[in-house]
Amino acid sequence: MRHRNARRKLGRTSAHRIALLRNLVTSLLEHEQIETTDAKAKELKRYADKMITLGKRGDLHARRQALRVVKSAEVTSKLFSTLADRYREREGGYTRVLKLRTRVGDAAPISLVELVDRQAPSKAKAAEEKPAKAAKPKKSAKKDAAAEAKPAKGRKKAAAG
Repeated sequence: MRHRNARRKLGRTSAHRIALLRNLVTSLLEHEQIETTDAKAKELKRYADKMITLGKRGDLHARRQALRVVKSAEVTSKLFSTLADRYREREGGYTRVLKLRTRVGDAAPISLVELVDRQAPSKAKAAEEKPAKAAKPKKSAKKDAAAEAKPAKGRKKAAAG
């Protein structure tokens, strides 16, 4: 009987499972959407919602509890500032799991896990973030003259033949 065993084992040892879920939560909070298998997505939803609830609480103890799970200080600061403000009025259900497809290699069902009400990056914002391409330098007049003076291999054979 599986009384009081609510979590999924995901075919891993307990240490590996904890590390996997910590990595998934950190990636989800950083990128605001990730693709993973259905079972991992359903388990991830529980942890991500708990982290956002801790972020909404905002006290020192909540920050320390979140740092036990989230592996990055930058993501933790985002959790306690940006995400906590975004979900301040929401009572729960901060993540959504959308079923996408089956994976080609092993036919595993793949899902998209995303934060509800996430702001999609606008095209203008994305264009600003990309570095501007440097213009190609023009050939100097000296190089142009040298190229014209030197006959191409194909021309030399045609003139001789």
